[in-house]
Amino acid sequence: MLDPSDPPAGATGRRARRIQFLLVAFWLLVLALWLPGAAVALELKVEVTGLRGEQEKNVLALLGIYQERADKDISALRLLALHRRAPEQIRKALAPFGLYRVSIQDTLTEPATDGGTWVASYKIDPGPAVRIASIDYQITGPGASAGVFPDAFPMQVGEVLLDSNYTKARDSIETIASEQGYLDATMTRHQVLVNLDSYEARVFFHLDTGPRYYFGQVSFEQDLLAPDFLQRFVPFESGAVYDPDDLLELQGRLLGSEYYQSVEINPHKQLASADREVPITVIAKRNKANRYRVGLGYGTDVGPRLTLDYRRRYIGRHGHTLNAEISLSAVIQTIFAEYDIPVGDPLRDSLVIKPQYGIYDTATRQGTMFNLQTAWSHVGRSGWRRDIGLNYQYEDFEVSDVEDSNFNGLVPSIAWSKIVADDPINTRNGYRVKALIQGTVGGVMSTGASWLTGSLNAKWIKSFGERYRFLTRADLGATWAANLEDVPAGQRFFAGGDTSIRGWAFDVLGPIDPVTDQTLGGRYLAVGSLELQRQIKGKWSASVFTDFGNAFDPEYDAEWEQSAGLGLNYQTPLGQVRFYAAYAFTKPDPGVRLHLMIGPDL
Repeated sequence: MLDPSDPPAGATGRRARRIQFLLVAFWLLVLALWLPGAAVALELKVEVTGLRGEQEKNVLALLGIYQERADKDISALRLLALHRRAPEQIRKALAPFGLYRVSIQDTLTEPATDGGTWVASYKIDPGPAVRIASIDYQITGPGASAGVFPDAFPMQVGEVLLDSNYTKARDSIETIASEQGYLDATMTRHQVLVNLDSYEARVFFHLDTGPRYYFGQVSFEQDLLAPDFLQRFVPFESGAVYDPDDLLELQGRLLGSEYYQSVEINPHKQLASADREVPITVIAKRNKANRYRVGLGYGTDVGPRLTLDYRRRYIGRHGHTLNAEISLSAVIQTIFAEYDIPVGDPLRDSLVIKPQYGIYDTATRQGTMFNLQTAWSHVGRSGWRRDIGLNYQYEDFEVSDVEDSNFNGLVPSIAWSKIVADDPINTRNGYRVKALIQGTVGGVMSTGASWLTGSLNAKWIKSFGERYRFLTRADLGATWAANLEDVPAGQRFFAGGDTSIRGWAFDVLGPIDPVTDQTLGGRYLAVGSLELQRQIKGKWSASVFTDFGNAFDPEYDAEWEQSAGLGLNYQTPLGQVRFYAAYAFTKPDPGVRLHLMIGPDL
């Protein structure tokens, strides 16, 4: 039976919905009143004093209020919360420096006016650093008597407890264990206990070496090269102490060969023999066999240049390679090939066969040239490449319309070269050096006279500051021959041009024939350059430079020449685009010559 005083069920539902509506409206009103004020950004200044150097950097890196000081959405409540956490964060940041008695005076000052700046101030007294009172260092297990681990822990009693020093010491011992084949080495105890009452630290470091492991046989899973050839890439012998760095070197050597696009090294410790020799499996996926490149360039010396480049990454089962290139310009056309046969260490030693044919027609020389070189090339551990070769050369040449001759003979040679660069295309720091000695014996090795030539070409780039680069280069050469006519045109020295002495055309400088006033080339060369570059904006830079020197010969006159000028450079993935204006102030009629070059720095 219904009580007449009870409201109907429908009325109760409507009343509940009305109350819900009023509550939503109330909170919407509160938000509407609060949001305009929240949109006003707080200005915050954080001051930290009493620290310097790495301690200050670490505190600022972990101090939340400092990291969020520029946050435009930070609220007063968030600011107060960050300020409360700051002392704890400061102490945590200073603990790695052995500082556990840190005193902090912290204040948070509200702005005097609306829109003013809040100031959070932290005056820090780091106090004394805790020092090491004792070190419990133990090496146990089969490797304890091997003599490879240090007799004492790398930290000493009495020194300040620094987390970085402890980590360095621990890592050095772990590295020794890894490099010496103790793959099961375990730190049974590694602790640093700090007693805040006595304010001293105790270090515990216990290492159980476990047994020593060795390299087993290396097998290859691939379908490209002969297994006996691939074994020449392995930098260790079976039975050598197991060192993971040697496996990384093996992987790097195989990838560096360009035979494979991916190389996976799998040691099988679970399959180790009774002598603990770990078999190694190498899984390699072959690279693409052919690579083609087309290049367009321009230089004031040669004009527009088209280059077609082809590389065959592997030929046959023993890693032979082929490179070929055709270069075409208005004054020089060449076709070149290089066939490499790996011998010994396949990354360091090779037998090289290089045929080359060229046609040249410059302001001073015209002719054709054919060269066939067979050389042994070796790259030393220090990065120097040495090429010992025997060249067959044929050259039919004309020099400045006054000398027409040819050379046909064998020319032994030896060359050393090295390039070191942080980036070979757009180099900030690096250098290249090439030295060459070659010659022939007339009547024995060639149809002409005897001559011997030595040359040195070097370039050095050094950056300083954020915006500056200093570039210098030198080209030196000397030829020993009875007279200039005994030296083929291709072996004579000329100067002038984009990469020699700017302000003159390509190869127009050198000894002058007194009768025809034509450049003949010389038996000696001394050319240098100094250049300072400054970054202007982005990839643009400007430079000031001077070039100097000449080619010389005792039988003819040649003056010391010099130029200076300004340059504008733009960095591209293919190297810098360089535009130079060079003033040749030692010319009889001084003037400005423009030079445009595109290409890598080294």
